[in-house]
Amino acid sequence: MSGLVSWAYSAFVARRRVAPHLLAPAAVAAVLAGALLLQLSPALPAPWLLAAGCVVALLLCRRPLLCWPAFCLLGACWFGLRADLALAQRLPHELEGADLHVQLRVRDLPDARADALRFDAQIESASYQGRVVPLRGRLRLSWYGVAPRVAACSRWHLQLRLKRPRGASNPGGFDLERHALQLDLVATGYVREDAGNRELATRGFCVDSLRERIAAAIAAQFGDSATAHLLRALAVGDQRGLSDEEWQVLRATGVGHLIAISGLHVSLLGLLGAGCARRLWRLWPQCTLRWPAAVLETPLALACATAYAALAGFGLATLRTLLMIAVVALARLARRHLGLGQSLALAMAAMLLADPLALLSAGFWLSYAGVALLLYCLDSSGARSAWRELVRAQGAMSLGLLPLSVWLFGQSSVVGPLANLVAVPWISFVVVPLTLAGALLVLPLPFAGSFFLQLAAWTLEWQWLLLQWLAQWPLAQWYFAESGVMALLLAGLAVSWLLLPRGMPLRGLGLLLLLPLLWPRTTEVQPGEFEVNVIDVGQGLAVLLRTHGHALLYDTGARYPSGFDLGEAVVVPAAQALDLRRLDRLVLSHADMDHAGGAAAVQRALQPRTLLVGDAALPGAPACEAGQQWQWDGVEFRVLHPDAATPRQGNDASCVLLVQSGQGRLLLTGDISAAVEPAVAEAAGRAPLVLLVPHHGSKTSSSAALLDALSVQLALVSAGYRNRFGHPHPAVTERYRARGIRVLDTAESGCLRLIFSPAAAPRLLEQCRLARRRYWTE
Repeated sequence: MSGLVSWAYSAFVARRRVAPHLLAPAAVAAVLAGALLLQLSPALPAPWLLAAGCVVALLLCRRPLLCWPAFCLLGACWFGLRADLALAQRLPHELEGADLHVQLRVRDLPDARADALRFDAQIESASYQGRVVPLRGRLRLSWYGVAPRVAACSRWHLQLRLKRPRGASNPGGFDLERHALQLDLVATGYVREDAGNRELATRGFCVDSLRERIAAAIAAQFGDSATAHLLRALAVGDQRGLSDEEWQVLRATGVGHLIAISGLHVSLLGLLGAGCARRLWRLWPQCTLRWPAAVLETPLALACATAYAALAGFGLATLRTLLMIAVVALARLARRHLGLGQSLALAMAAMLLADPLALLSAGFWLSYAGVALLLYCLDSSGARSAWRELVRAQGAMSLGLLPLSVWLFGQSSVVGPLANLVAVPWISFVVVPLTLAGALLVLPLPFAGSFFLQLAAWTLEWQWLLLQWLAQWPLAQWYFAESGVMALLLAGLAVSWLLLPRGMPLRGLGLLLLLPLLWPRTTEVQPGEFEVNVIDVGQGLAVLLRTHGHALLYDTGARYPSGFDLGEAVVVPAAQALDLRRLDRLVLSHADMDHAGGAAAVQRALQPRTLLVGDAALPGAPACEAGQQWQWDGVEFRVLHPDAATPRQGNDASCVLLVQSGQGRLLLTGDISAAVEPAVAEAAGRAPLVLLVPHHGSKTSSSAALLDALSVQLALVSAGYRNRFGHPHPAVTERYRARGIRVLDTAESGCLRLIFSPAAAPRLLEQCRLARRRYWTE
């Protein structure tokens, strides 16, 4: 037996005497795997340890038996070093809320909204109280009130109040802190009114200024219309004008990737450049006697692709495509033939070297997976017709990208394959060339540019009508409950199995491996129990309650004058991630924007069967009134306030709801003040309960009389991080803690999830910010 083991080991070593070079496809895949493993860590190792790991990995990667662990170690340590550098550049905690004087340059295209001007900027220098602050990186700023015109590429000296990037933490929610890390965003904030705010001289040429002028010319020709919004997005990557309704059509039909300047469009421009070069050298064939055709075609192809990527602001998808084109271009210039796998590997290696943080972007994974699937499906023999090839490729990409779409966004477009089958060739080969011709000519030759833009608009309008029609189909867009990493891995294996060549046995069994992703296990609420989810909506309130067979939402978060709707962006995705499709009842405590602002979006998406409101400013629905009660699945709901004598306006008109199942009791208080708290406490009784702290912890609420009259087991606060009201007030939190009451705050804990049982004390299921913590989490 020992001889057999020795022989097997010798054979293993003999077959692996030479380790693969670092740019081989398998080696690049191992480096990528190491970087991915690091994403599961709640914290990064020390920088010196990461640097040492890189050195050790480079020393070991040429050893045949150790090369694969070394490649993984190299990927993890290289990514960790870059991430640690980006996190170290964030605004120091001690400068949050301080007034800084910053000299900056505007990046990308400023966005003028109803409530403020929003723009990104690159810091050139910063100071605090006359002392230079070593702050560098990208800022995301708002200028409220009457802001001056801020042009792309302009330079300013401004007084700013900043804070570190921080977003909500919820099931199914957008991870703003991960997004900030990927963008190298070091702080967010707003411009303070100051006499020293002034514009500085602009230095040199900036492509964003050209993009802004082209976008303005398109807007001037077509006005504030869907056509103008779409043409601006296709021409210069300007998505500022797209409305919520237009984005919904794009999401429902799965064609959002076409409306931005995508990698496909950049590739087409590269091919156009190569075609133009070929035409030129055919006019002067003697040129090829001195230089090969590839040497003549490649530079122009790369230049055209680079120019179009610049018009898009060098977005991630365009940058990835540009790197791939550059790899192929260099190979052609060096007269080397690269296989498709090697080309993808070299482009991946270039991206990991230049910008490893791109791994944090959903677009990175969708674009690379899409390219890989497309190359896998193409029939190089030419045996199939172009139409059959397009249908086959679209079907394979829809199936192949399904796991990523569901895991990253919690949704998938059912009509997406059909919509893309029509939209991809039409937009890519008809609309985009006309749009680009118009964009390039509209400034030097306005008449010619307007002509081509008008042609592009006509070709786009009928396509948009078709997409709008498809988006209205029943079940055009399907949402899925939140799932884990293992479900994604199984789904990836399922897709690989299903896409095996025809004739492979048992391919259909791959569908079984999709089930954990498409129908994941969720928390099951038993009869007599109820689950409470205090959703992290910043400075506002939204509480989702679920019994065994029913669901109630208490308030919906805010909708701001800018159009940003927390009901649509946070509350609805959280409900869908918890596998909720429809509400049985929506309760709006009162009419304040931070409580009822998201109601319209919630009603559209979750279609509540009944509605209760506590404020006369919300007409057209039954009013909350003390004494109303109902029972769902053994759980009792009782309205304690307002009574018939209470004026139906303002915070004290808030609908106060007591939810009870045996020993489990929850009191939802809205924004009531100390004036009505004694009456609410008397109606609630002395039995132990969990209290949603009134008015986000304002000093006008949570009176000593309320806390002394109730037996509070746990206090829950819904408030925004560093909110301008100072909620919860320090005196209020001290009042709770002096009575031995534990206080949990969504600003620090993220969403708060609890389960209430009839015969047991309430149990805390999750504090989202802590349970879902990653190394980038604040």
